Amino acid sequence: MPGSQLLEIILFASIAGVILFRLYTVLGRRTGHERPPQDRFRLGRPAEETVGVRPNAARLASAERPADPVQSGLFDIQLADRSFDKAHFLTGARAAYEMILTAFAGNDRAILRPLLNDEVYAAFETAMKGREERGEKVTLTFVGFKDVKIIAAALKNRTAEVTIAFGAQLISATTDAKGAVIDGDIKSVRDVTDVWTFARDTRAHDPNWILVATSGEQL
Repeated sequence: MPGSQLLEIILFASIAGVILFRLYTVLGRRTGHERPPQDRFRLGRPAEETVGVRPNAARLASAERPADPVQSGLFDIQLADRSFDKAHFLTGARAAYEMILTAFAGNDRAILRPLLNDEVYAAFETAMKGREERGEKVTLTFVGFKDVKIIAAALKNRTAEVTIAFGAQLISATTDAKGAVIDGDIKSVRDVTDVWTFARDTRAHDPNWILVATSGEQL
């Protein structure tokens, strides 16, 4: 019957409209809280969040310089970059540490390359290539942090450098080409200490920091 066919068409159209609306509300709607792709590895506070939060440059310049070397270095960085915030920086550094460590264990060069300077990447590449040539594989589980603290900070020719000591807990093991464990233990949690330095040109529009130096244990 023409009437029943018309009713079916209207019914299907209504159902399709509801489905599309739900997809839009879940996937297509912008809430205003999305992080720009280029800020994925940012360690400082987003610029739009600094309004009314960080003191302006004039106020910082008139403030008394801290006697502590680390705090003095952070003071200089804040003068050069109003978006810098210690708490947000440490939060981002924790995330970067776990991401870099996991990518290094998995030989994930696509993730590592944008996060490291040329020198650090070359060292990581040598280690990864050596493992691949020997047929070795690393299994890594990041457990958590015992301690994360800034141990050095400085502004060098407008380049901010912050050094962090990461006290972390990991479960890791390296297996050879035959699958035999040659280093580590897949069942034991071990404590590691890494000292990493992150840097950023405060004059650059790019808000991201990169890893420029490492010391400590290596997978």
